[in-house]
Amino acid sequence: MQETILGKTGLRVGRTGFGCIPIQRISYEESTAILHRALDSGITLYDTAHGYTTSQDRLGTAFGHMRDKVVICTKSGAGDPETLTKQLENSLRMLRSDYIDVFQFHNPGFVPRPGGEDGLYDCLLKAKAEGKIRFIGSSYHKRHLALEAVESGLIDTLQYPFSYLSSDEELELIESCSVHNVGILGMKSLCGGILSNSAAAFAFLRQYENVVPIWGIETMAELEDFIKYESHPPKLDDEMRKIIESDKKEFSGTFCRACGYCLPCPANIFIPMCARLVFLMNRSVKANFSTPEWQDNMRRIDECTNCGHCEANCPYELEVRKLLKSQQTEYFQII
Repeated sequence: MQETILGKTGLRVGRTGFGCIPIQRISYEESTAILHRALDSGITLYDTAHGYTTSQDRLGTAFGHMRDKVVICTKSGAGDPETLTKQLENSLRMLRSDYIDVFQFHNPGFVPRPGGEDGLYDCLLKAKAEGKIRFIGSSYHKRHLALEAVESGLIDTLQYPFSYLSSDEELELIESCSVHNVGILGMKSLCGGILSNSAAAFAFLRQYENVVPIWGIETMAELEDFIKYESHPPKLDDEMRKIIESDKKEFSGTFCRACGYCLPCPANIFIPMCARLVFLMNRSVKANFSTPEWQDNMRRIDECTNCGHCEANCPYELEVRKLLKSQQTEYFQII
């Protein structure tokens, strides 16, 4: 497995990272087997978060007895030092570890700074002095905040959505991170499942030596694909570029990345799926999404209360309600 240095942390990690959101959905036995296979293949960086239910506990189950073999990044979206400290302590307990390699602010709406009234950055400085965390990072979905954080010199790593659908302005963040020696964890590299060609996604991001994509992996088959890409890297040739350009044209408008910040919905609309269901149907077996259950999910869009919570919390400033209605209309036209 190719390796890289994760910015100013100095941590040497494999260039394929493991995103641990999906392992919440499988059994502990399955997740442990997949995680052990990943490590055996040379994948050494694992990304999780306090908000990912049992994800941290599954990592602790798999790696607690060989903690020094892996680099673990986790996150907290806490808004005050007391909650942040509680979540950090819970992370340590779940991970069966006395330290966390990279502890990240989870998509804050600002850039935490030393001496800030929020007290968040100072809280992590204290934890770092106590040896509970090694490095401080932050995840963002908004470019201007990510750039501000990188240029501030206060973070060691940046987690940000990078894919071949990223705009030129977003990709400029990669160069900024290089200039400021900030390690990059690339998330949403398959755009929440909308991009079905993982080989093309892998080839595109492999161009950037300072980017470690964190691929969300749920099955052994998915893992084996990325292991195969490491041993036989797909080339970004003319055929790949045609695939990428075709996808860019298809998704040139607004689309949901499935970050989930629109939730919870008071009408119980499953927004991240409903807002992109037609895209998913066009790239998989339509029958999987034509079931009575999915039809009920799409009809529930009519129950929207227009509270505005989804649009107020969407990092991409999408017109979520309009997007849902357009997806609903097209969905019932094609089933």
